[in-house]
Amino acid sequence: MIAIFKKELWTYFGNWSAWLIIAAFSVIGSLFLFFFENDSNIFDIGTASLQSYFTLAPWLLMFIVPAVSMKTLAEEEQSGTLNWLFSQPVKISGIITGKFLTVWLVGVLCIVPSLVYLYTVFLLGVPAGNIDLGATAGSYFGLVLLIATFAAVGILASSLSPNQVMAYLLGVFLSFILYFGIEQLASYKLLGGADYVLSSLGFYQHFIAFSRGLIDTRDVFYFLLVIGICLFLAKKIVQKKK
Repeated sequence: MIAIFKKELWTYFGNWSAWLIIAAFSVIGSLFLFFFENDSNIFDIGTASLQSYFTLAPWLLMFIVPAVSMKTLAEEEQSGTLNWLFSQPVKISGIITGKFLTVWLVGVLCIVPSLVYLYTVFLLGVPAGNIDLGATAGSYFGLVLLIATFAAVGILASSLSPNQVMAYLLGVFLSFILYFGIEQLASYKLLGGADYVLSSLGFYQHFIAFSRGLIDTRDVFYFLLVIGICLFLAKKIVQKKK
């Protein structure tokens, strides 16, 4: 697993692709939060809070993380190097885990520059420092878990797809359905009391709970369960290809 992790890290950071992704995520986030006129603009909101960032970030990550994960397995299969990996003294679970950790790390690094936003909002508060740090910390923790979940979904999509384009489109589609689609469907209240159960199956309700500053073990367990299921399914699919 460690060897795969190092190999993948070199693949992303050795050719500047990871740096470009991180820079693009940061620039887009900055434009929406400070320059473009929209509901996420901190100056327009007039509140010393990063809540708009934590609302915007999942939508950006929904497209960024699948872009990182699309090559993990689909490219290996397309180029024929997946068979070479099978011949190496590494378990399939090690291959999946190593690639997952790399995608997760790149995703987490995307949100590290947002600490500059936090410092800016901290100074802009009246008085300075008038910001709910508990809710902010909880939101960051939830965002890290959400990135891990998007990464696991992306790995699963890459294992199912014969090429990178299909892996990306499938990864975005699955992430969209699981984050927003299920929540939107539940909002129509077509199932009566079962709408609450349907809503709890999606990412949104569990992620938004962290923004209140309360870290519920049930929400943490939910994300860990989804990650485990996605990686397990990816492992089984790769085993069949072997």
